[in-house]
This record gives sequence, C-alpha cells and structure tokens, in this order.
Amino acid sequence: MLHRAARRPQFFYTTAPLPCPYLPGRTERKIVTELSGGEAEALHDRLSRAGFRRSHNIAYSPVCPGCRACIPIRIIAGAFQPDRTQRRIMRANTDVTAYEMPSRASAEQFALFQRYQSARHGDGDMAAMGFYDYRAMVEDTPITTGMVEFRDAGGRLVGACLTDWLTDGLSAVYSFYDPEEARRSLGTYAILWLVSRARSLSLPYVYLGYWVPESRKMSYKARFRPSETLSGGIWRILPEHGGEPAAAAPGVQDKVSVTG
Repeated sequence: MLHRAARRPQFFYTTAPLPCPYLPGRTERKIVTELSGGEAEALHDRLSRAGFRRSHNIAYSPVCPGCRACIPIRIIAGAFQPDRTQRRIMRANTDVTAYEMPSRASAEQFALFQRYQSARHGDGDMAAMGFYDYRAMVEDTPITTGMVEFRDAGGRLVGACLTDWLTDGLSAVYSFYDPEEARRSLGTYAILWLVSRARSLSLPYVYLGYWVPESRKMSYKARFRPSETLSGGIWRILPEHGGEPAAAAPGVQDKVSVTG
C-alpha cells in the first residue's frame, strides 16, 4: 500500500512592535512564516494572493492593531492603459534596455544601490547595508527570482528591480535606480516594463506590494490603472476617483486562500 507523506505544518508568528517605516508615530507588527522545502513555491503563490510579501525566505503581512493603512495592490496587466505621464516616461527611456538576470548580487548593482539609498532613503535602515547584506537580500530566495537590470545606450546600469516570478504574475520585490537620472522616472519605468513583460508571458498581474494612501512615498502605486486592492479576502477593482473598491468583474474576482 502506498502512503502519502504527511504535509509539514506551516507555522505563523507575530513580530514584536517596531516603528512604522511609512507613517510617523505609528508602530507596525507583522505576521511571518518561513518559505522552505519543496512546497515553498506553491506556498508563496498562495500567500501572495492573500496579500503577503517576501523578504529573503520569509513571507510577511502587516497585522498592526487598529491600523489598516497598508493595502495590498496589484495591476491588471492585460487591461493596463498608461496615462499621459506614463507615456511620457516610456518615451524618455526608449534608449534603455532591460536584461533579465539571475538573482545574483554584483558590485555594480551594490554601488548603484548605495547611491540610491544615500540620496533617497539616507535615514532608513537599508542605507546602512553592506555588500553581504545586499547579497543576502538578492540571493537568499527559495523561489523563482531574478534581477531585471536596466542599462542605457552606453551599457551603464541605471536601474534594477528584484522580481519574483509567480504562477499568476510578476512581483516587484525591490527596485532602485540612479538618483542623478531623476528625469527618467526609472522607478515608474521599471513597473511599466514589468507590466509589459507580464503581458508578453500571458500573466494576469503585477504585484506592487502595499499601497499606503497616507504615505507620500507609497501613494504612487495607485497611479497604475486598472488595479485591484485586497479587502476582506477578495481582490476588488480600485475606483478611478476615490470611493470604496468595486467588486471585480466576472472571471477576475479572486477569493484568496492561504491553505490552498
């Protein structure tokens, strides 16, 4: 008689309170779980649809008491239409070529990462990261992950985006770019490229992590339309102009499940 191996139980833990990185004066707590073993890829897929994000071999989601400021958001790639500003950004970067690389850290990437952190997030924890910390962020992954490098016509690295490949989309883990190339809006361009790549792969979504309307740094994510936000376990269409998210269209609505 054949016996099916028992599935290893998945444990979830809650972190201690820490200062919120997005909203001053608030604290954050996260629910976290380890991604490991042969089930890591499938679990990550399910957790991503449930609003979790990945860092190294950990999946996490905010569970801050009395606060719901962090809203999971994803772009509907097949229906995406760039607005006037996004079309201008695409034109400004016609000389940029994207290269899909393995998730391997390089000294060139790290130098760009340092310049970006110093200029944009000098007071943040990531600004103090050394090369080995950066390499861990890029390479410590139990799932399908790659680094998209953006290079100008001269071959110079001007931006990069650490990206997870899911069965239903691409997930932007972390992006950074040359702070002296502000006119290019390379952060936005990286997202536009991911949307185009998802469409070419017939993947329905690009996951952007958490939209925080009250945070100036995180509010930009709602500019990519149409998008869906997760509320009450259901992904719903984000309205064009304020209001509560509407129910997704038939065939698009996605009731999430962590257990599969």
